[in-house]
Amino acid sequence: MQVAGVVLAGGEGSRFGGPKALAQLDGVRLVDRAVRTLRDAGCRPVCAVLGAAVTEVPDADAVVVNPEWRSGLGSSLRAALAADALQNASAALIVLVDQPWIAAEAARRLIEAHQAGTTLAVATYDGVRGHPILIGREHWAGVAALAVGDVGARHYLAEHRDEVVEVPCEAGSPRDVDTPDDLLR
Repeated sequence: MQVAGVVLAGGEGSRFGGPKALAQLDGVRLVDRAVRTLRDAGCRPVCAVLGAAVTEVPDADAVVVNPEWRSGLGSSLRAALAADALQNASAALIVLVDQPWIAAEAARRLIEAHQAGTTLAVATYDGVRGHPILIGREHWAGVAALAVGDVGARHYLAEHRDEVVEVPCEAGSPRDVDTPDDLLR
């Protein structure tokens, strides 16, 4: 079972002051950090979805440029799920570029859940849902249909709540980066 990793990194970072994909934490761009996390977890291939800032991502197996990035995260998720690089994957493991403290161990736990038969999974931290999320191929069309504006898979997961497996992932942190000061904390 091949689980593809997807880094959603297409936004302009209006509150941040620029594209978060290019921001650095400990000397590493957030997009590169996210790609490495997914690769370390065992995802193959790993795809980065860019938009506002288009750049090389050396460790990514594929870079998808979302021409509709201004419409929000939903269009980046749709672009990822339609990418040629993911066509042999049985599932996609999704992370957001602005959550640089997600641990590879958290992603590994969702991959293990998929290997045990789960097709929809969400990481939880102290009982609260967060990222990464895992979406089995059989759900991609439904997720894409509901991924509009700044909504990714949330509505689809709510509609299929009985199928969603919550996977405790206390490793790392799901906190996100909204401002440059968040990187300093």
